[in-house]
Amino acid sequence: MDTPPKHGQPSFSSPAPRGSPFRRRRIIWAVLGVLAVVFFFGAPWELPASGLGNGSPVSRANIAQLAKQKVQSWQPQEVFGLLHMVTSSELEGQVLSHDIAAADPKKPMALSVYNAGKEGDWKQYVETLEKTYPVVVFSKTYCPYSRKGKALLESYNLVPAPKIVEVDLREDGDLLKLLLHRLTGRGTFPNVVLHGKSIGGSDDLQSLHAQGLLKGIFEEGGVKVTGDVPDAWTSAS
Repeated sequence: MDTPPKHGQPSFSSPAPRGSPFRRRRIIWAVLGVLAVVFFFGAPWELPASGLGNGSPVSRANIAQLAKQKVQSWQPQEVFGLLHMVTSSELEGQVLSHDIAAADPKKPMALSVYNAGKEGDWKQYVETLEKTYPVVVFSKTYCPYSRKGKALLESYNLVPAPKIVEVDLREDGDLLKLLLHRLTGRGTFPNVVLHGKSIGGSDDLQSLHAQGLLKGIFEEGGVKVTGDVPDAWTSAS
């Protein structure tokens, strides 16, 4: 016959284990953390292609390519393509193809036409052009106005010196005449171009020189005038 426990006597039993739920949670979070690291660094990193229009995902490589394309997409005015062609040592002897340009040189042409069919780095081309040949003179060897204009420019002793392009000695001279008319507004010779803009022909140069304005135009364009020529102050006195 069992003896009932006395009143107040403690009853001993095995307590429920504590801390196990917390240990399980820590283990679960640790596993999830490892999986997250493996997923992020081990799998290709891509984003949805929404808004791109080409259906390809955006990855690290794609972002770098897009940034590169953005830089390369910059293009100067077409006149700088023409100036690059006639001044670049790498393109010496190159002429415009009549098969390409003669279709209608009065309409805009791709810059690659002036660069032997290549796209090229036009930002670098323009920087080199502006530094080396900010002044380009389109001339004709037999033209008295061209000779007069070139003689005046020689008296200015410009630094950097102008690049002289004798149009009549080039096979594409007829095309250059049409292109210059469209790109600079002047199809006669000489045609003095400063930073892609025509400042006129022989008569214009003589007039600006007489007024003492020509020196200031060159100096404002970053071209040094070392010749003994009049400026606006000496002409006014």
